[in-house]
Amino acid sequence: MKKKIIYLFAMVFIYSCTPQDAPNTFTDSRDDKVYKTVTIGSQVWMAENLAYLPAVSAPASGSSTEPHCYVYGYAGTDVAAAKATTNYTTYGVLYNWPAAMIACPDGWHLPTDVEWTQLETFLANNGYNYDGSTGGSGVYGVRNKIAKSMASASGWQSFDEDGVIGNTDYPEYINKSGFSALPGGYCDGITTLAFYELGYAGEWWSSTELDGNTAWVWTRRMISPITMVSRSGRLKGPGWSVRCVRD
Repeated sequence: MKKKIIYLFAMVFIYSCTPQDAPNTFTDSRDDKVYKTVTIGSQVWMAENLAYLPAVSAPASGSSTEPHCYVYGYAGTDVAAAKATTNYTTYGVLYNWPAAMIACPDGWHLPTDVEWTQLETFLANNGYNYDGSTGGSGVYGVRNKIAKSMASASGWQSFDEDGVIGNTDYPEYINKSGFSALPGGYCDGITTLAFYELGYAGEWWSSTELDGNTAWVWTRRMISPITMVSRSGRLKGPGWSVRCVRD
């Protein structure tokens, strides 16, 4: 009887300590997609663009009030066909702001402007500026130099400017943070030729409206020939990428 009790206890212990996901990953129960994750400071971020696609919109069907999801270069409305594209597999989904606000899975959320600033400030203050300098947050007037440390090692257009994402200089800083940002471009949601900047720029939503205005939202932007992660105000209608942060 004693051996049986010990055996049962061991089984319960092993079962209770088995994680749902492998280390540094998260499985979205809505579609079983597995995302890499990364801990930066006190935050846990998805290390891939969100790819949840409950429906896909044609590129000219944009709205600033109704949710729309797009896949770069795909002009149809068939989810399976959109998911079969290389751009979906590589860059995930482009969401307008109403869709981005409800896109993250349980336990995760669309980051606020403050949370983006927290990420940038931590990196700039802790050795992720490409030139070894310290400081900068990405808000207007306070430049950081962390874009190289946040960008994936491949996929960006090549540029020769010192310290920019598209340059292979400072190799020890390339994606040093593990954030693995990709240049997924955007969809303007207005015309049938609505997709722009693939391989050149990536931009990610925040949940924070600019000065309480109902039409504008803060985003974060990375461009191949730039050394910083910048803060921009954008209209809610276009489709940009999403990175979720853990609650």
